[in-house]
Amino acid sequence: MEDSEIIQLYFARNETAIEETSKKYRNYCNRIAHNILTNVEDSEECVNDTFLGAWEAIPPKTPAKLSSFLGRITRNIALNKYDYYMAKKRNNKFDTILDELNDCLSSPDNVESQYEEEQIAESISNFLLKINEDHRNIFLRRYWYSDSLADIATRFSISESKTKSILFRTRKKLQLHLMKEGYIL
Repeated sequence: MEDSEIIQLYFARNETAIEETSKKYRNYCNRIAHNILTNVEDSEECVNDTFLGAWEAIPPKTPAKLSSFLGRITRNIALNKYDYYMAKKRNNKFDTILDELNDCLSSPDNVESQYEEEQIAESISNFLLKINEDHRNIFLRRYWYSDSLADIATRFSISESKTKSILFRTRKKLQLHLMKEGYIL
């Protein structure tokens, strides 16, 4: 079923919308959640919460791209669950990913308002649009989808060493970009 048809089902408040969403996007959402949480049960719970979140958000929202809309919901739910668990223990895989970006971004304590966060997000998006497409996709696979270095290397048919190098150089370029924009001192 096409995304536009699924969205119409949501607007009609037809519960088939959730079934069709699940058929088409369960694996996609599950991968996003699992890359963050590394736990099958928690990932499944996030995916189910994603479908409920979509049901509650559509209408009034009309997503331009359903996969991105669902991916964002899944990622936010997984990150919230991750934060909850981090109060109790550490998740080495995702902590490593966050540590890699730490030098590029201000800490949450330095960002005083949601407006500033939105400005930083827009600046990062603009930066990503200006860089090489493969480098952008590698960066997104690592920091949006939380893919492992091995998975990224396989996906792009490059070595893990080259993957690390591309990510390192891209983070440095991002850091310079954010410094020029005034977000990092």
